[in-house]
Amino acid sequence: MTPAGRRILGVLATAQFLMVLDQAVMNVSISQLVADFHTTVTTIQAVIAMYSLVMAVLMIPGGKMGDILGRRRAFTIGMCIYGTGSLITAISGSVAVLMFGWSLLEGIGAALVLPALVALTARSFEGPQRALAYGVLGGVSGAGIAVGPILGGWMTTNLSWRYVFAGEVLIVLGILACIRFLPEVKGRAGAVLDRIGALLCGSGLALIVFGSLQAGTWGWLQPRDSPITPFGFSLTPFVIAAGVGLLYAFREWARHREDEEKEPLVHFRLFQILSLRAGLSTFLLQNLILMGVFFSIPLYLQIVQGLDAFETGVRMLPVSVALFVTALLGSQLSKRMAARRIVRIGLGLLLAACLIILSTIKPELEGVPFAVGMSLLGIGMGLIVSQLGNVVQSSIGEDDRSEAGGLQFTAQQLGAALGTAVIGAVVISGLLNAFAEKVQKNPEISSKVKQQVSISLEGNVSFVPTSDVEAAAKKAGLDQATTEAIVSDYADSQLTALKTGLLVAALLVCAAFPATRNLPREVAPSRGPPVAA
Repeated sequence: MTPAGRRILGVLATAQFLMVLDQAVMNVSISQLVADFHTTVTTIQAVIAMYSLVMAVLMIPGGKMGDILGRRRAFTIGMCIYGTGSLITAISGSVAVLMFGWSLLEGIGAALVLPALVALTARSFEGPQRALAYGVLGGVSGAGIAVGPILGGWMTTNLSWRYVFAGEVLIVLGILACIRFLPEVKGRAGAVLDRIGALLCGSGLALIVFGSLQAGTWGWLQPRDSPITPFGFSLTPFVIAAGVGLLYAFREWARHREDEEKEPLVHFRLFQILSLRAGLSTFLLQNLILMGVFFSIPLYLQIVQGLDAFETGVRMLPVSVALFVTALLGSQLSKRMAARRIVRIGLGLLLAACLIILSTIKPELEGVPFAVGMSLLGIGMGLIVSQLGNVVQSSIGEDDRSEAGGLQFTAQQLGAALGTAVIGAVVISGLLNAFAEKVQKNPEISSKVKQQVSISLEGNVSFVPTSDVEAAAKKAGLDQATTEAIVSDYADSQLTALKTGLLVAALLVCAAFPATRNLPREVAPSRGPPVAA
């Protein structure tokens, strides 16, 4: 790779690292965020999901802005917005300000940066060098996941999670100082932003994720704390159905604009490219699985095992290191193996990892088996991410790079948002159902107390330590024997809920195999030397 190519890749890789870092920080800092803002796990779950949701909603318009403004300019504007969001997050004093700075502004900034980033990578490199560049970016994503839990955990335990975001501001300033190294790619002639299409697409995605996120509170079908109950059901399926309806309207609107020879938000002809469609589907499922697991595991380590943020980061280190190393090596494997085979091997390792981790969810943490499962998770993810970016960008021509980048990161962030929302809702629902059932069957608990517990579970319930349940029972005036029985039932229910979440993740891995059918089956040939600028 030429010196100019290395400079370009250095700037883009640093931006990629930054985009991943704080999401990993948030996941290991859940308990401290709950304490600092005097809120609940469910609220922080919403903040984390909202960050991914904002990116998922705006990623396609963000890619289109790269076509309109030029990719380097869109990248620069996005970095400025992202840095501003990091600064506001660092000084936030409430959940609302945290959500504004992190979930909204950083999400908007990332939606401009990431599509431009993948398009600039494809523009700057070709052939084996492009595959290597995407492998490096995948490895850097792994590095962000690796550094995030350790750095965030250490900062949260010894100083404050706020210092991570203050440090991000400095990194943004460094990236902006090096923008001149990136190739100047002018906007595409005739490119316009379809505002109605953006509204329909964004609203549809938002409702689907919001409905999934609220399922833990409202109930999936049987209403629990639903604000209204249409036809006696929870509001959840109706919100999700409304989102699907808006996405259908978006598709029809895009067809209408194409019939009138106007620029749509998305050229749906791209979905006729089988390898692109397969890459996007696999991206969505891969991130759904990863973020679902990364939401569940910190709950187990922090809430059940009582580990602090730094100890949680150490326990999650094997997945991070394995992902980083394997993503770098995966790009070299593509010279000998087809992308489909590499991705399927990765999925097989993910399935094994989920089952091993599931088997370790016990009252006492089993260190070695847990570390083995996390390592396999990282290896599997590393193999997958080393291939998919190159598959997507190699499927299309130069004019469609930004749009494909927007679709790629929409799939990734939609998967991340749904992973946090769906697996989170499964865990919370599993906790409530298991706890209610255990309490009702426990002969040591009186009928009066069972009724009180049942009424309490109809409200907004979160995943809390057993010490909080014990304190609440004593505050309610329950005797020692009843308190111990309730706490024991709750502890068992926590494990059942977490196992249910991981089992759903394993089933999603199985569902991902058919999505890989149309990934490239042959080793990609060399396409010539890298482009320096």
